Amino acid sequence: MDAVQTPIIPTVAALIRANPGTISLGQGVAYYGPPQEAVDNIGAFLADPENHKYKPVHGIPQLIDAITAKLAAENGIRAADGSAVVVTAGANLAFANALLAVTGVGDEVILQTPYYFNHEMAVTMAGCRVVTVDTDAHYQLRPDAIRRAITPRTRAVVTISPNNPSGAVYGEASLREVNALCREHGLYHINDEAYEYFTYGDAWHFSPGSIPGAAGHTISLFSLSKAYGFASWRIGYMVIPADLFQAVEKIQDTLLICAPVISQFAAVGALGVGRDYCRAKSVSIVAVREQVLEEVAGIADLCEVPAAEGAFYVLLRVHTHIDAMTLVERLVREFGVAVIPGTTFGLTDGCYLRVSYGALTEETAVEGIRRLVKGLRSIVGAGQTGI
Repeated sequence: MDAVQTPIIPTVAALIRANPGTISLGQGVAYYGPPQEAVDNIGAFLADPENHKYKPVHGIPQLIDAITAKLAAENGIRAADGSAVVVTAGANLAFANALLAVTGVGDEVILQTPYYFNHEMAVTMAGCRVVTVDTDAHYQLRPDAIRRAITPRTRAVVTISPNNPSGAVYGEASLREVNALCREHGLYHINDEAYEYFTYGDAWHFSPGSIPGAAGHTISLFSLSKAYGFASWRIGYMVIPADLFQAVEKIQDTLLICAPVISQFAAVGALGVGRDYCRAKSVSIVAVREQVLEEVAGIADLCEVPAAEGAFYVLLRVHTHIDAMTLVERLVREFGVAVIPGTTFGLTDGCYLRVSYGALTEETAVEGIRRLVKGLRSIVGAGQTGI
């Protein structure tokens, strides 16, 4: 555990608590909660005393059915065609399940830089070696570089689209290429799709699990945390090759037994509403995103903002020699705004800041981004001019 990085969110949260009035553009959560239908379905849970007991490790039947229908209708994934669905306590547990099912100690897992820090942490915890492959200047996949990173110890390639932390949406062609590469080399393609509903402009989300012939080597991870405001309810799910089902059941039975049953009932209610719920709520997020991009465009001399067409993040590439964590600390203490340092996402060749704009109302988010812009002008701009 000494080799595992310290989670950054609690670290920044402690800074925020020590500096009252700070606006957090840090943690990646949605500003809204679950639909009323999710809450209403808790009555069905309470109506049967048997629901207070353990339920099937892989999920209650009615939720499995709802997920299976959703996957077919929205993702083009036929869960019955050589695949299995497992309900998990969020997508993080789904990733841990997948990792433990397909690797052994000393194996290698390829992550794209910038990576999601909990993925890197999980690989290290599993006794595996993280192999990083840099994305391009727009945070897009580089399939040729992934191919060169494969060794006899490689067991899986991980992709996240829409991406945390960059907000990039990987193109269908590149995801197909990575998936074919995994099939060619006998590897698993683990694709995290937690932000599937959050795309903007002409960008669209593509599920590699929908590719014909992909079921045997593709692991797809999903979550209700963002789209349905379900962060604390801890419900995610994974689509896995059928021959991994027994291994995943062993792992989940050991770590969790089953996802919280009351939350599973709520999830049935949420999925009954469907993606229209997220679409209606995201109108506010779209407005905030436009404000964020407009504000940071005004400091183009201080930082670059590659296209962020998905999730609710922008990843600033700041033109400074100041260490990212030092810059984060100064922004909190001097300007009352919190962001996340890029170092936690594997970005060590410069100063990067992840800005999250999904958790706040439009008014608060705009005030937060203006504080950030003011802070960067003062700290970074002053350093550039020698003031």
